[in-house]
Amino acid sequence: MRRTIFAGLIGLVFGTGIAISGMANPAKVLNFFDLAGDWDPSLAFVMGSALLVAAVGYFFVLKRDRPILETRFHLPTNRKLDASLLAGSALFGIGWGIAGFCPGGAIPALGLGESAAWIFVAAMLVGIAAAKTARDALLPRVAKTV
Repeated sequence: MRRTIFAGLIGLVFGTGIAISGMANPAKVLNFFDLAGDWDPSLAFVMGSALLVAAVGYFFVLKRDRPILETRFHLPTNRKLDASLLAGSALFGIGWGIAGFCPGGAIPALGLGESAAWIFVAAMLVGIAAAKTARDALLPRVAKTV
């Protein structure tokens, strides 16, 4: 129960930051990507600030023996760049550039009543299910280890 409460509070802070920063506004995001047109560099500062906060957080948190609400840290161990990672990254970037939404911006936008966000999230969920089904069918060995 305590984990759920903290997860909800952290999600609320994250979603509020996304909404305040403008990352839930697809027009602002698309203007950030439009280097040759009406470029809006403000999201670069948002992303840079997020990286700085995360780096400081990791620096202090990883000095602890364990997290507050877990028995151990769950950090990624795979350091390989494989086709799945590169394809997923490319699809994420292409989708973000076309729609102006990423999952981190679209979910808070649901609360703002954005109909485009509802369409994006529905399409995202269908895409996740399709990708999982395709991965399980085409790569059953990999799907069981991931």
